[in-house]
Amino acid sequence: MVWLEDANDLFALDQPLPVSPSFPVPRDFIELAQSAICHRDPQRFALLYTLLTRLRVTPSLIHDHADPLVRHLEELAKAVRRDIHKMRAFVRFREIDGRFVAWFEPEHHIVRHNAGFFTRRFANMEWSILTPELSIHWDGGTLTESPGAQKSDAPDGDPIEDVWKTYYASIFNPARVKIGAMTKEMPRKYWKNMPETALIPELIAGAQARESGMIARQQERQSIGGNSEIAWDALREEAMTCTRCDLYKHATQTVFGEGPIDAPLMFVGEQPGDSEDLAGHPFIGPAGQKFDQALAEAGVDRSRAYVTNAVKHFKFEQRGKRRIHSKPGAGEIEACRWWVDQERAIIAPKVTVALGATAARSLFGKVMAIGKSRGRALELPDGGEAWITVHPSYLLRIPDPVLAAEEYAHFVEDLKAIGARLD
Repeated sequence: MVWLEDANDLFALDQPLPVSPSFPVPRDFIELAQSAICHRDPQRFALLYTLLTRLRVTPSLIHDHADPLVRHLEELAKAVRRDIHKMRAFVRFREIDGRFVAWFEPEHHIVRHNAGFFTRRFANMEWSILTPELSIHWDGGTLTESPGAQKSDAPDGDPIEDVWKTYYASIFNPARVKIGAMTKEMPRKYWKNMPETALIPELIAGAQARESGMIARQQERQSIGGNSEIAWDALREEAMTCTRCDLYKHATQTVFGEGPIDAPLMFVGEQPGDSEDLAGHPFIGPAGQKFDQALAEAGVDRSRAYVTNAVKHFKFEQRGKRRIHSKPGAGEIEACRWWVDQERAIIAPKVTVALGATAARSLFGKVMAIGKSRGRALELPDGGEAWITVHPSYLLRIPDPVLAAEEYAHFVEDLKAIGARLD
């Protein structure tokens, strides 16, 4: 069988397709296919069809990551996910006649796949994203498509860019300048579409002088632990005055992450509780004590781990003299994602662990089902390894002692599996 991608292909036929008997397929195949089918490889349809026919006989094949076909399709899916992440990170809108227009050159067929992200993120804007093969347009209520465009169809700049360049230059951290890592995450092909990249050569040229100034301001610290520690200190100092959402108005203080700057393991919780808000340190209250107990039983050394929260301010409801925990909303999680992303970039952990649904949403940028995702290594949008398990506060809320003991044991097993990834 030959699969084609032109006007005369199988999907363009007017006559109805023959109906074949239905049969169940693993959910993992559907998820794999949804990504792999967006790859530019012309053989992707044939490869997926071949795997589908094999799964009909051997459904467990989808979990055999050593199988050449499964492994090849997983690589296609991984490339697509990276391209999706690049588009979300590197699209830059420019205003023209009250409408915002962006030009982007994806490597794969991801524009339709990514459309929902941009309609949610920029719901109140009227915008267009132009690409060589397909363009999408949003008027605030309806998404439409049009044929591909040329770069000349997009504006070259707008007045807002001068403001953005000034801001970018002010936050550019010379302590984190790693040319190889930067070009790997932000390939030069995207630079021409991003106003701030015009500043990078000049900023890099002056990075050494700026870094010396930063070090001079910290001479009292005899052992600064390298550039990463300087960057972390600067990030934490900036977070202390965070006003990205309204939670800062009522919380006592920002509760930032703590732990070794070179920690191989990073835990992300939900938000600081009452004890953490007053003390300014994460995971020191009842849930933190349960967390420490489970880590010890699992044989995971907390001193090797960096611990932080998806949301840095305590959200609560005042009931008399008590402050009752209130779950962070999607907007608050999204506002705080920047801090978590920067922490991960500095710490560069081998494994990142999401403790609970809020942390998982922060790391993956979408709702993640704990039951479905728990107990296995997952890939983050930036390619890092992540695991998802419950938050230790969940264990404290289980009224049934027997069920509580079972869930605690399950949590310890999760931590043991995570710890084994570091060996």
